[in-house]
Amino acid sequence: MLPARLQFLLPSKYRTYAHPIVPVVRLSGAIGAVMPLRTGLAMSSVAPLLERAFSVPGAKAVALVINSPGGSAAQSHLIFKRIRAFAEEKKLPVIAFVEDAAASGGYMIACAADEIYADPASIVGSIGVVSASFGFHELIERIGIERRVHTAGKSKAMLDPFRPENPDDVVRLKGLQRQIHEVFVGLVRDRRGEKLNDSYDDLFSGAFWVGAEAVDLGLIDGLGDIRTILRQRFGDKVQFRMIEPARPPLLGRLLGRRSFGQSSLIDPGEIVGALEERAAWARLGL
Repeated sequence: MLPARLQFLLPSKYRTYAHPIVPVVRLSGAIGAVMPLRTGLAMSSVAPLLERAFSVPGAKAVALVINSPGGSAAQSHLIFKRIRAFAEEKKLPVIAFVEDAAASGGYMIACAADEIYADPASIVGSIGVVSASFGFHELIERIGIERRVHTAGKSKAMLDPFRPENPDDVVRLKGLQRQIHEVFVGLVRDRRGEKLNDSYDDLFSGAFWVGAEAVDLGLIDGLGDIRTILRQRFGDKVQFRMIEPARPPLLGRLLGRRSFGQSSLIDPGEIVGALEERAAWARLGL
């Protein structure tokens, strides 16, 4: 057997490790579009981290540290599926640890883990679908703005916030939400199985709970933090390997800075995105 300092000379499958290794991926923020004012989670940014985590030589498990109020259902589901694909391919258990919240899409991602743990004060659940918008039609009339929209396809301008709400659009939207909710519920039932307490009527209502309640409902497996649980599982010598996002090259960072005299106006879309993320956390009382 080669000494530890020379193990790097061997192919990874032949190496031996003095202590158990657990890669740790932090998944923090709202799920969906990522912008300068809205840092969060999207498949494009998370996938490389997951690939690196599941490729760490000698790993005994992969730990996910989740802190998310939810967001895009599609992005949540894509991240969930990628975690499960890596776990099955690499034959590695996945353990999730909730910080402030794993709610809505954040909980969907947590369900990719084989075990879920949370703090007693963590927020867990919110198994539902929400769509929020604004109505500006009275405002633009008041200030004398005429809205002009031309479409090919009668539903192309559905839910236009600058027009009065159309009841048919609302019916259509609720139908879409129902289908997404059914996917979410099926996913939770499949992953949590007999652990779920189905006797509770509000389990899939979009309600959320704190850690101890989530244990009773079967939404999580127990209370605890990453260090305590993984030391109990793999021993006091377990080593955590933090998987951090790659930093852009120095030249790219320099070119990305605004030059002197360049306009510093902020895209209104970024402000709206930041406000939406703040609202997602506020719905949880955080």
